[in-house]
Amino acid sequence: MRTVEHFINEISPSLTAFRRTFHQNPELGFTEYVTTYLIGKELINLGFTIHLGKDALESTERMGVPSPNDLTKQEERAIKEGVEKSWLDKMKGGHTGLAATIDTGKPGPHMAFRFDIDALPIKESGDLDHHLPSREGFRSQNEGIMHACGHDGHAAIGLGVASFLSAYKDQLSGRFTLLFQPAEEGGRGAKAMVKKGWLENVDYFASGHIGIRDTKLGRVFATTNSFLASSKINVTYKGKAAHAGLEPEKGKNALLAAAAASLHLYNIPRHSDGATRVNVGKLQGGAGRNIIADEAHLEMETRGETTAINNYMQKEALRILKASGDLYGVETGINVVGETVEAACNPEWIQWVKEVGEESPFISEIHDGLSLKASEDVTYMMNEVQNQGGKSTFMVFGTGLKNGHHHHQFDFEEGVLTVAVDAFARLILKLSHLKEEVTS
Repeated sequence: MRTVEHFINEISPSLTAFRRTFHQNPELGFTEYVTTYLIGKELINLGFTIHLGKDALESTERMGVPSPNDLTKQEERAIKEGVEKSWLDKMKGGHTGLAATIDTGKPGPHMAFRFDIDALPIKESGDLDHHLPSREGFRSQNEGIMHACGHDGHAAIGLGVASFLSAYKDQLSGRFTLLFQPAEEGGRGAKAMVKKGWLENVDYFASGHIGIRDTKLGRVFATTNSFLASSKINVTYKGKAAHAGLEPEKGKNALLAAAAASLHLYNIPRHSDGATRVNVGKLQGGAGRNIIADEAHLEMETRGETTAINNYMQKEALRILKASGDLYGVETGINVVGETVEAACNPEWIQWVKEVGEESPFISEIHDGLSLKASEDVTYMMNEVQNQGGKSTFMVFGTGLKNGHHHHQFDFEEGVLTVAVDAFARLILKLSHLKEEVTS
């Protein structure tokens, strides 16, 4: 059997190739049809049993699903880009992502891993001088959509972990579940996979993220703290159009309601028990300078250091959104399209990661933890495992970052892919037998 180091070196080129393929074909949450298809075909070749569509997630637990018209357009695109009809039929209606399972046939722990696969509504830079994807020819082909948060790398890492499990199956014990999750952005997809039962009786759960901070390649943070609970809210104000000069008194200005709400939201009193956040990220409305705007749309979010604090922020936000509509006499439609909750990693992972890191030629430093101060819906999965007595962590894999996450020139050092797969692989080897050792 090849050493882990030899194995990682062998698959390193394919990790880069997978990452670049995913980067070139980014898809938004619940429309990751091509991404799911490419991942699924590879997993079948590796000997995994895959579960698609409504077998992978609980349909009614999804949040912020695109409109039927948008889904139809994306499904037509997927067919043109080579997704087989039999696969698309299972994913129709925004049932993207998949679960993959493999069993060694030997008694041992149940281990689960999550890799998110969605992209962001960002137009990627075409600057050849400062942006590697543009320079190397793997810039996004879906204009206005970009992997600006590293999920293309996460999907590639997931396939690397799957390759390791396939190659080392005879040396392992227990069973393994890989969750390739749709719609992480906005906190919309994890809960639907949790409710499908994939994390029942899981002993060890691990996920992770590329980057977060501009830091050294080879540095691994064994745990993450300071997850912020969050709420994602879409609002539509509907008023009455009128001629702005001839009879302005007959209009009901939806745009003013949205603008007023945007300002007042930032005046929510901060909470004494911990950090809070609020942001209005998008505001659209009106048809012309001489028309009273009869419709306006607003997209915003709240965050809190704990779930309770975020509930306070959300309650206050909803009050202000409704009051702003009432102030201008317009109808207010509010839709909560995403949520995340607080979570904490089990500290045992710090020692485990340190032990495997000492054996790795790819990992140069191990740090106990990193303060995230952002939101991640992986917390639903972490909590589900812990509530049943299992151990969860969310690692961070260091890389230099010229530009931060969600930037139109975001990119990372591709060497981080081998670091992450190596860390997962060595943890799998260790934990595959750890439960048996503890029990005995």
